[in-house]
Amino acid sequence: MTDPDVPTTITGPANAAADSPQRNRPQWTDLPVPDDTANLRQGPDLHEQCIGLLPLIGVWRGTGEVVYPTISGPFHFGQQLVFAHDGRPFVSYEARAWLLDEDGAVIRPAARETGFWRPQPDGSLEVLIAHATGIIEAWFGEKGDLRSWQIETDAVVRTPSAKDVTAAKRLYGLVNQGDLAYVDERAMEGQEMQPHMSALLHRIAG
Repeated sequence: MTDPDVPTTITGPANAAADSPQRNRPQWTDLPVPDDTANLRQGPDLHEQCIGLLPLIGVWRGTGEVVYPTISGPFHFGQQLVFAHDGRPFVSYEARAWLLDEDGAVIRPAARETGFWRPQPDGSLEVLIAHATGIIEAWFGEKGDLRSWQIETDAVVRTPSAKDVTAAKRLYGLVNQGDLAYVDERAMEGQEMQPHMSALLHRIAG
């Protein structure tokens, strides 16, 4: 039976990169098992438990703004997100950012994250994210609607050298006929929950 809320064909958004349907994340073609794919036209079929994340699968790139409660700002950054899968009931996630100056020129590499989005049979989400800055977060979220996904931390583990982060919330959503936007709020450095990062990203692969 076909779910009326689930797309039955793969079409590219109006404002995606022209060659995004042909592009993918780098592939290891000699792996003895299926490699992750960020392009639903290539590689293994998306697991039925991940259908609620189907619109996220791809490579996204754009710019955003970050603020810290104890440092003046805001600061501008570029960022790339990769949502990929290997046919099993989870989605791999990678994010890397770079600081930008006022003219949009790259200053240096910035934050990196990696993890997994684990949809559950009831449609809810378990998300694990590890930061290069020494923070590991376990997130949970209710079932999304194929256009927005909201998650919040259940647990935050920090190394002694990491910033004092105690809780976070994120909202991801599709906007502008296919762009991906998100907002990250954090309670950190002794401050209450407040906006920390936001970005608008365009599909460049998948």
